[in-house]
Amino acid sequence: MSESVPVRCPACRSEHHYEAPVYPCACGAPLAPRLDPDGTATPVTHRAWDDEWITVSCSACGRESEWPRPELGCPCGTVLRIPPSGPSTADEPRRSPAPRRAFQPVTIRTARDAVTAAAVYLRWLGYRDIRRADQRPTSGIGLAAHGLLAQVDPTVNPASRRDVECLWLTAMTESAHCVYFSLAGYTPDARTRADSLHVPLFVLDLTGTPQPVNSQADELDASGAG
Repeated sequence: MSESVPVRCPACRSEHHYEAPVYPCACGAPLAPRLDPDGTATPVTHRAWDDEWITVSCSACGRESEWPRPELGCPCGTVLRIPPSGPSTADEPRRSPAPRRAFQPVTIRTARDAVTAAAVYLRWLGYRDIRRADQRPTSGIGLAAHGLLAQVDPTVNPASRRDVECLWLTAMTESAHCVYFSLAGYTPDARTRADSLHVPLFVLDLTGTPQPVNSQADELDASGAG
């Protein structure tokens, strides 16, 4: 459970109570930013991408991640930013990995093969009930499983920073983890952003074996779905 703090709108003086949303850390623990009960909410007068995020630390695994800045919409029309305070909270310990058999890849010759290879790999990691995602991603094909969103990009263009951010934001709205598979790799900006958001990145080689690109992908490959 996240904490609730009192909030007064400086525009209309209305009193509210705000509770920060809880999202899953990459380790599986529920995570919410700690709020300052004595802080003053400030109206949002303009927006910039870098101002939309705060860094929080998971007390279960120590991982630092970027999360949407806490905001509250007042009925008067004012959008208020709620000041955070201190580290985030996590209520569950990190999950232990499950043993797995050797991975059996699927050779990639077509875009459909790339999606099949990613799905086979996700099953090998321990995810079940893999299906086509409800929301179509910015590029490629979306896959979903319980607690997971995956994007498979079989195009000849490297995945962009925007592709990674859109996948992460969609996963956040569904309180799910996310993972990206690409045939053509990733732009430098995409890799940097994925590292800051802790999104596992994989490149699919033509043998159908996903190759980890960043440390988050290495960790997922080693530990599985948990």
